[in-house]
Amino acid sequence: MRFVFYTHSLVSDWNHGNAHFLRGIMRELVARGHDAEALEPEDSWSRTNLAEQQGEANVERFGRDFPELTSRTYGPGFDHATALAEADVVVVHEWTDPALVAEIGRLRRDGGRFALLFHDTHHRAVSDHQAIAGMALEDYDAVLAFGETLRRRYQADGWGRRVFTWHEAADDRLFRPLPAEPTGDLVWIGNWGDGERTKEIGEFLIEPARTLGLSGVVHGVRYPAEGIEALREAGLDYRGWIANADVPAAFASHRFTMHIPRRPYVEALPGIPTIRVFEALACGIPLISAPWRDEEDLFRTGSDYLVAADGAEMKSRIRDVLNDPDLAASLVASGLETIRARHTCRHRVDEFFAILSSLDGTQDIAREAAQ
Repeated sequence: MRFVFYTHSLVSDWNHGNAHFLRGIMRELVARGHDAEALEPEDSWSRTNLAEQQGEANVERFGRDFPELTSRTYGPGFDHATALAEADVVVVHEWTDPALVAEIGRLRRDGGRFALLFHDTHHRAVSDHQAIAGMALEDYDAVLAFGETLRRRYQADGWGRRVFTWHEAADDRLFRPLPAEPTGDLVWIGNWGDGERTKEIGEFLIEPARTLGLSGVVHGVRYPAEGIEALREAGLDYRGWIANADVPAAFASHRFTMHIPRRPYVEALPGIPTIRVFEALACGIPLISAPWRDEEDLFRTGSDYLVAADGAEMKSRIRDVLNDPDLAASLVASGLETIRARHTCRHRVDEFFAILSSLDGTQDIAREAAQ
């Protein structure tokens, strides 16, 4: 079976968390004997920023980190009809240019033999409503939304024929516990963004680190000078971008990490965690979260991870994890159990095939893919 994924970028994960999940899904498909290819724009902001800010060598390392994966770039003259002529399943990510989203839909309507799905892993459906409302999805077989609240938004607005919840997950071929002695207390991996969690970073990360005298590092991009200075004053080492392939080692060398969700997910799309929650738990590191409601019961709150309601409670939770080895060990064991039972890319590929089998006209494709 041939799967084609239109993605903002597979090669670059610079400020682009969806690359993590798609890499895992494609690796699982390849491991099952399928052909999986990504198509990405040659001028994507993620790939461009990675090359400009981290050097071309960090673009090229994708091939060494993920030798089984294939990604081609496309530009204005690219022949999409030819690229999809032999495809069985095509998945188009919501960062794809709207004109191309419509063109791929027309190819499906005009005789394309492939199943066609639209994949949304962002908050633009609520934060930039018109961007999604303008997508031509009438020729798509289904929409894959990475949370139940997002699925309901698509349904309420009549976007797409059918809409399914398809959560992200951990690629546990990459994200797994590594043997290491911790050299620091805290590691946090997250981008600054557009002011969507500036207050939260201050309350739940910077102030507790300063007050408790924590050692640790922060990775991420788009940090303003004042943010970097605040981290430094709190005693944290800001180290910028980190390749996702290096994250398991970063987790292994620290005693705990945090989940600080962006405000749109807390307020408008509750129940959708960042992919770092899946990845951290898969790596066996204790996790403490800023306020976030697990409305879909993805995890076992209080067992898989802890939640802090405010900055004062975050400090208390941190003390508990650092001073109680049994608590830290129980969080690790519980989180690993949940990931391995429910939230790996193997689970998501199984769910994907089940979705395909439920769509009119795609049952044969799903049956062949699952074999």
